[in-house]
Amino acid sequence: MNYDVAVLGGGPGGYVAAIRAAQLGAKVLLVEKDQLGGVCLNRGCIPTKTLLKSAEKWHDLQRCSQFGLKAESISFDYNAVNARKNQVVEQMREGILKLVKSNAIDLEFGTAKLIAKDQICVSTAEGEKQYSASKIILATGSAPMALPVPGGDLAGVINSDQLLAMTEVPKSMVVIGAGAVGIEFAAIFQAFGCNVTVIEMMPAILPNVDSEIVKRMALLLRKQGIKFMTNTRVIGIKSGDDGVVVEVCSGDKTQEIATEKVLASIGRFPLVSGLGLDEVGIAYSRKGITVNEKMETNITGIYAIGDVTGKYMWAHAASAAGMAAAENACGKQAAVDYKAVPGCIYTTPEAAMTGLTEQDALAQGKEIKVSKFNFAANGKAVSMGEPDGLVKIIADKLTGAVLGMHILGAHASDLIMEGALAIQNKLSAKDLAQTIHPHPSLSEAIMECAHGIDGDIVHQVKMK
Repeated sequence: MNYDVAVLGGGPGGYVAAIRAAQLGAKVLLVEKDQLGGVCLNRGCIPTKTLLKSAEKWHDLQRCSQFGLKAESISFDYNAVNARKNQVVEQMREGILKLVKSNAIDLEFGTAKLIAKDQICVSTAEGEKQYSASKIILATGSAPMALPVPGGDLAGVINSDQLLAMTEVPKSMVVIGAGAVGIEFAAIFQAFGCNVTVIEMMPAILPNVDSEIVKRMALLLRKQGIKFMTNTRVIGIKSGDDGVVVEVCSGDKTQEIATEKVLASIGRFPLVSGLGLDEVGIAYSRKGITVNEKMETNITGIYAIGDVTGKYMWAHAASAAGMAAAENACGKQAAVDYKAVPGCIYTTPEAAMTGLTEQDALAQGKEIKVSKFNFAANGKAVSMGEPDGLVKIIADKLTGAVLGMHILGAHASDLIMEGALAIQNKLSAKDLAQTIHPHPSLSEAIMECAHGIDGDIVHQVKMK
């Protein structure tokens, strides 16, 4: 069959691209090798946030006496927690299927490969099928990296996909890698009673996050019981009596850590193998497929979006790229602007950031002003019993333009959009400060922080 647009991959980039192309009048084919929603819905964003909500409810229940409430003989059933996670994923997956069908998109389940710049072959349960398409969008995503150390293939060493499939909470777990994924899983399973140790070869957890946010977050996570070992390398893993033993090295010292499970969370790699890129002549590297701002590859009419490009491995970035690629494939002019991509870390409390860190701004030679406001001085945060964290704004010293916003605190992932909108639309801190915010609300912390760029903060004690 002939199509205007064929999309390979039904994740948050691919299915959004397919829907947008269909909205623009294109005849669209969407090919998915596994399940609609991709990693984000099935093995990433949605299942982890569902588990996190259960962990937060459990945490709230344990401290309900602080709110004048009483609860006795409390417990949790992780099987039920896991079942709810699966139900949420299934509900969302069915929702995407309805969207695809309602937009008259042809859906094919199978593994696709390019055989020409306008031809694809799909291996399905019924056999191979060939399709032609004027434009093709590659959205094949990424997969977890394997642990490249001796013993990294032992049964006790698992990746995030396998951890999400577990129906019991392990008694202990070593998390290798302190990026966003590793830290989120550490926080979730620590909340359910798992004894968690995080190992990171860099000097600090969460590389590329503002250093002040990192220091405060690390302190809060340690208070929750998570142990951190930074500047530490894993040199091997071997079988143990009740699981595995992780051999680590820090400086000239080595030690062994016995644990039930090891979570390898050292990053993800773009899924480019078997796509037929070499046969068609598409430029790529181990970091991903090369694209321009219109998400087009070096081959006219073939686009790539999301994790497979290796740019920003966030679902929301993939969706934005999918929208742009679909519009360009349908004859419009669209580009992706990454200067204000929000990043979120779903721990308790959350962290979120957009734009430049203070370190990045200084490294670029920018003259800046920095303002901070603690949630402990925000009425809504205190009333919620969640006073930990702060808002931090980095602004241009001369113009006051917001260059970066970093939030550690309750609902940071919701609040960060104010910073993203400011950066995207070249707003100043004064613009934020002079916008009336609702009271009481967590958003007032942003307003107060913005006041600190050009003047004084009202609800914060002056430091002598």
